[in-house]
Amino acid sequence: MVHRDISFWSRYTKKHPTVQTDCKGPISIDVKNLSVKYPKNSVISNLSCHFEAPGLWAIAGPNGAGKSTLLKTLLGLQKPSGGKIQFHGLCPCDVAYLAQQNHLDRRFPLTVGDTIAMGLFKEVGIFRRYSKEQRAKMQEALDKVGLSSFAKVPLQALSGGQFQRVLFARLILQDAPVIFLDEPFAAVDGQTTEDLMSLLESWVKEGRLVIVVLHDLDLVQDHINHTLLLARHYYKFGATEQVITKENLKEAAHASRNWEAGIS
Repeated sequence: MVHRDISFWSRYTKKHPTVQTDCKGPISIDVKNLSVKYPKNSVISNLSCHFEAPGLWAIAGPNGAGKSTLLKTLLGLQKPSGGKIQFHGLCPCDVAYLAQQNHLDRRFPLTVGDTIAMGLFKEVGIFRRYSKEQRAKMQEALDKVGLSSFAKVPLQALSGGQFQRVLFARLILQDAPVIFLDEPFAAVDGQTTEDLMSLLESWVKEGRLVIVVLHDLDLVQDHINHTLLLARHYYKFGATEQVITKENLKEAAHASRNWEAGIS
């Protein structure tokens, strides 16, 4: 059972009137005419799309196209400049988020077990001991990502692929119905990518909504049924085979180059 802090979400939506929520019913996210601006430029313009559970959705596009910004805006980390975001069947406390690995600091003296235990924070809180059942959950999460004997290994001793497996184990423990991932397979080996992609697919079978930012179009075409192709002011949204086409990719690249050159 996912804990929902409704009071927090009520306070949040009062400060962000472009975001609305209905914590009842099937899980989905509606984005209508969303625009996001930084001080000197527009990042996303008039984007409309719809995500619903169960589902695995890719957000693809050129570098600097606004993909990570979209995730942060959906999470409330970036304020939109226009449009509406409507959450159905969930609150932001129901969303698990995995940032890009190069944004995470591995220098802290933590073990693998310490790190994945953070996924139980809402269930356990601060300065409370883990029960036998919770420790069993942690071991099961490590088993699922292929790190059964790594609980006491320091993070600094891990390879990039092993560290990413640890972060996925933490996501398992969060047990969130909605999961956002930003480039989760960058700088990891092929076997890790295949193993973790299988985990994403299993989450969808459990009824979750998974939205993942990806640069690897082969991975998108091989594993993901629905895609948002985003390039600042340009977007296509729908079935992957209809979105990831040569013509659409050419238009996305053209839109991105025009934006960089200051052409509207």
